[in-house]
Amino acid sequence: MGFVTSFGAHSVAVNLPTYAKEVGVGTLTIGLLIAIYDFAEVIAKPLFGYLADRRGQVRTLWTGLGLFSVASMMFPILDPRLLLAIRLLQGLGAAAFSVISVALVAAYFPKSRGEAIGKYNALKGAGYVVAPAIGGLIVAEWSFAALFVVSAAVGFVILGMALTLKEPEQPTEYGDDGKFNLREFLAPFSDPRLMPWYVVIIVNMFFVGILFGFVPVYLSSIGLDPLKAGLILSAGTLAYLAIQPFAGRWADRYGGRNTVLVGLIISSLCTLSLVFAQGILLVGLVVLGGLGVGVVWTNTDTIVSNLAKSGKLSTSLGTAGSFKEIGDMLGPLSIGAISQFFGLVTGFVVCGLMGLLGTGLILHRKASERE
Repeated sequence: MGFVTSFGAHSVAVNLPTYAKEVGVGTLTIGLLIAIYDFAEVIAKPLFGYLADRRGQVRTLWTGLGLFSVASMMFPILDPRLLLAIRLLQGLGAAAFSVISVALVAAYFPKSRGEAIGKYNALKGAGYVVAPAIGGLIVAEWSFAALFVVSAAVGFVILGMALTLKEPEQPTEYGDDGKFNLREFLAPFSDPRLMPWYVVIIVNMFFVGILFGFVPVYLSSIGLDPLKAGLILSAGTLAYLAIQPFAGRWADRYGGRNTVLVGLIISSLCTLSLVFAQGILLVGLVVLGGLGVGVVWTNTDTIVSNLAKSGKLSTSLGTAGSFKEIGDMLGPLSIGAISQFFGLVTGFVVCGLMGLLGTGLILHRKASERE
């Protein structure tokens, strides 16, 4: 299910230039089509998490998969200029089954939660890796609209499989009147136990923005050709994916906080020093940076799920997912702005310092809890 949301987002996004040529729109429309999917997830993840805790996680999962699949199926039928509305509906559906699927993983595997979430996130990340190739092949062999046919078919298949899932036994602290309670819904946003981890999530998304968005810019600036740059980035991406199940296992054994601290320190130091490296050292720093990002990515989910109050697992993970999407949007924008005005080196250094600041926040929080 994690693979479906990453594939649905990325396979369409990387092929939007083809759509733009077919319909006759510009780069602004491409930007809106990419942003609307993320915007829908920012808004909808906490909401669907809240509804899942009140109405049932599996039922909410079915709703999300159904919405995503039906929305995908509509594009080949409707006017292609309505793609913005289709992407909004796809994003809403993806928000539901994305956050609920990881909540179900956490609920189904309470004793090995870290490792289970690590495997889930690795498979989800693989969707981002293979989506450009598979999506490009579909568009080249058939058409842009065929992407949505494939997405709908995959969505309906996964929905059929999900119908066999059983609702986990989760206690609830919500009222039984069935009414939406704004205070309950907003509670995880201000939970003092979770706030430091939301900050870490946002900082880690800045690192993701650097690894997948601005390391290529830096490699190009020092004269590496696209093939060499691609090989280096592939090594970093592979490290990011491969480490997550192991990182989750370490979190189960040694504690999520400690593993996130290690990952954050590694990512921060690699980002700080990467722009001063050359040759094999540069490759090593990209790989180490990918490892650090992967450790933090999967284990912050584990920590949030462990800290979630009774009966509020999906709500808390949905809130964390919203912060992740916010970081995903603001990270590249902020790094790009800093680099534009002050240079790439400054952009990398500032992001590295933010990571160290996040590390200090966790350590301060830990010290305060001991007092």
